[in-house]
Amino acid sequence: MTTAYQTSTSRDGAPRLPRRPLDTITAPLAEISGRSSSLIACPPGRFELAGQTHDLPRYLFLGPAGGADPIRIGIFAGVHGDERASSFALLRFVQLLEENPPIARGYCLFLYPVCNPTGYEDNTRHNRNGKDLNREFWRNSRQPEIRLLESELAAHALNGIISLHTDDTSHGVYGYAHGAVITRHLLVPALAAAGEFLPVNKDGVIDGFRARDGIIRDSFEGVLRAPPATKPRPFEVILETPHQAPQYLQEAALAVALRAILDEYRQFIAYAQNL
Repeated sequence: MTTAYQTSTSRDGAPRLPRRPLDTITAPLAEISGRSSSLIACPPGRFELAGQTHDLPRYLFLGPAGGADPIRIGIFAGVHGDERASSFALLRFVQLLEENPPIARGYCLFLYPVCNPTGYEDNTRHNRNGKDLNREFWRNSRQPEIRLLESELAAHALNGIISLHTDDTSHGVYGYAHGAVITRHLLVPALAAAGEFLPVNKDGVIDGFRARDGIIRDSFEGVLRAPPATKPRPFEVILETPHQAPQYLQEAALAVALRAILDEYRQFIAYAQNL
């Protein structure tokens, strides 16, 4: 099938990259879910923006039973619409899980490959209202995508939250560690795995924050995270790849980092249950 792309311009008149339809992500995921016993395509979240109805894709991957209640992890990509590699990394990770479901043993994964559909279509960081969605969470935002995602975060009582991003100012992979104390320990193997494909950013200051071994403990206000009153806090990881690196390397780095987090957290839960 031939896909028609539309060109557009930014507010200052500068040309943007061609628009890309949402089905560049949803079509391959629909194909996988159509034959999969593990991947479920949930009804998309619907919202109104600028007089049009838009879909926010939602998927569920059910790993093989692990002997206890499933561990609920949310993985979010495409919060910034111009960070294409994050969305395709999640697609690659789903393909990896489909080929080897035991990677997700004991997990229930809530997957959001494009959290900013209008930004994705327009190739812009912001949504079509001109808002950076990753500064809007839990701040009484009026952006419909934020209200929808906040309801998802509140409803699923997640044990862990992983956000995928790319950074056009970084020369290597790095991560933010928030929430539960275990979070930093999950990032160490994740960055080591990603480092097989891209260098890890070891700078002392990254993205304006103090960092150590590629890990930042601080963050911007309004980033995607669990509801403020959540107790106990889930682990909250933000993974960042260098935006200028080849996309296939960014996808591979994020996919193996996700696998490393699932492996490490499963071991932590098993150890905690045996105490």
